[in-house]
Amino acid sequence: MGETGYGVDPAILSSLAVQIKQVIADGIELAIVVGGGNIFRGMKASSAGMDRAQADYMGMLATVMNALALQDALERHDVFTRVMSAIEMQQIAEPYIRRRAVRHMEKGRVVIFAAGTGNPYFTTDTTAALRALEINADAVMKATKVDGVYDADPKTHPDACKFDELTYIEVLNRGLQVMDSTAISLCMDNDLPIIVFNMETEGNINRALKGEPVGTIVRGDSR
Repeated sequence: MGETGYGVDPAILSSLAVQIKQVIADGIELAIVVGGGNIFRGMKASSAGMDRAQADYMGMLATVMNALALQDALERHDVFTRVMSAIEMQQIAEPYIRRRAVRHMEKGRVVIFAAGTGNPYFTTDTTAALRALEINADAVMKATKVDGVYDADPKTHPDACKFDELTYIEVLNRGLQVMDSTAISLCMDNDLPIIVFNMETEGNINRALKGEPVGTIVRGDSR
């Protein structure tokens, strides 16, 4: 969305594509889950009176639009991609099949997961955790507009404290806005680390993947 307040900012897409291209050039297999909040937010529409399931389906379609926009940006930077949708729409995306997704990644393609889980009442946070587990990913990288997890909103609380590391239980008990509780619980039950970082700082994706201290890492008690 960038600074436009709505829709897709080509400059943001291009910046992301450049960063992702660097990651793929290093031989890292990458899959991406896209949200749709820049176009339509199901939860917001539901709170305004729309049927929750109907609103969520509209939100899923918004993620497909973003997936196609990201695919276009990546392929303009010579990155091979596949969009896989949880809702079948074969003219524009492949249906999500776990083994096919893994095979695409093994061939060096970036897989973009669209349409959430295909079910209402599940966020794209939960989709990210679920798909990461299905493809046996090493970590979930949560891209945000802040440089990690804070004990309060740093935009409205200048004295907010940033965490370098947290456990899943700490996130749940404190009610920290990392990912929704379903996603956190999935990661906790399967010991899948979560790295929360600022996607607007160029190079952060590569730094995080190389193990450099970027943002906040959420994991279990055992180190």
